[in-house]
Amino acid sequence: MSKGRFFSVVFCLCATVTPISYSQNNLPSVDEIVERHIAALGGRANVEAVHSVVQYFEYREGSFVIPDAFIARMRPFYKTIGDPKDKSVDVNEGYDGSAWEYYADPGVVLRTVGAAAAAARHGTEIIDSLVDYKRLGTRIEIIGAEPFDGRRAYKLHVTFADNFEKDLFVDDQSFLIIGDRRSAPIHAFGASISSENRIGNYRSVNGVLFPYQIREIEIATGTELNANTVRSLVVNREFDRSFFSPPQFERTLLQQMLEQLYMERTDAVCVMWTYRGFRAANPIVDTRAGVEFIGYQMVKMSDYQGATELLAANAADYPHSASAQFGLGRAYKAAGDPEKAREHFKKAMEIDPGFKKAKDGLNALR
Repeated sequence: MSKGRFFSVVFCLCATVTPISYSQNNLPSVDEIVERHIAALGGRANVEAVHSVVQYFEYREGSFVIPDAFIARMRPFYKTIGDPKDKSVDVNEGYDGSAWEYYADPGVVLRTVGAAAAAARHGTEIIDSLVDYKRLGTRIEIIGAEPFDGRRAYKLHVTFADNFEKDLFVDDQSFLIIGDRRSAPIHAFGASISSENRIGNYRSVNGVLFPYQIREIEIATGTELNANTVRSLVVNREFDRSFFSPPQFERTLLQQMLEQLYMERTDAVCVMWTYRGFRAANPIVDTRAGVEFIGYQMVKMSDYQGATELLAANAADYPHSASAQFGLGRAYKAAGDPEKAREHFKKAMEIDPGFKKAKDGLNALR
């Protein structure tokens, strides 16, 4: 999942901030913009006094709505979406020094890497990307000045310490961030889509302005991809660091094996040794659904060899399963082998002619 402002406050603030007259050849420095931005938020002392933020909000993605979501963040880099100790939720994720994801079915905790981990760590900012940017190793350059969502703004190019890049737009009157632009996949295997976040409706909490509305818009079409509307925001709630870690629970033998497969995903030999050993020791345990799930997670991490070998063994061990064939085909497609992907999507359709995912997979290869 994808997956976090009264205008009167902003207008009052603008009266106290002297606007800069600029041309493309006469722009303020990055540090001048950052200092004015921090002053606009409420001043450095108030900003630095914020050590945790909890946002309660409505998340909307098309017709899918979560009316009571919440995100908690704490300095220096902690984050969780929802209560990480609630094992009843389908999916949860957080960052406690590394990125993690919890899945109630089949009941596993996975430490992610790649794009999933990047999204998690980029979401740990306690305020925004400009505050503390030097301490975090972020590089910022001013590109120029241009309109954003109908307002004049300074365009800043931001490069994180992990080399992820985005553009930030800072209103030239209020010095608040009113948007950003980036290019990233929406879903695990989707193509990158260029989108912009439109940020506004700032409100003051504990002397610091926070945005209460963020809408992500696909630039090419103008389509709203998702929207976060904050209902309430709490600053400086006390948390123990352990709050941000994944849930602790007693694993079944199958859950232990699935997590082990994921940890071994870069070594196909280890993956297959673990899988075959478990199958031999536990012949009556149904491993199909769990292996399909963990193979998919391995593919998301771009560990294709281990994933395809594991899913091929799964399909062989469950020859009458359309979903096992589909999972293998999806892995081959992600790995860049459309012919093998087509072969296994067809096998899935032969087993179950009404299997929509396999049909859609075939159509996507044409």
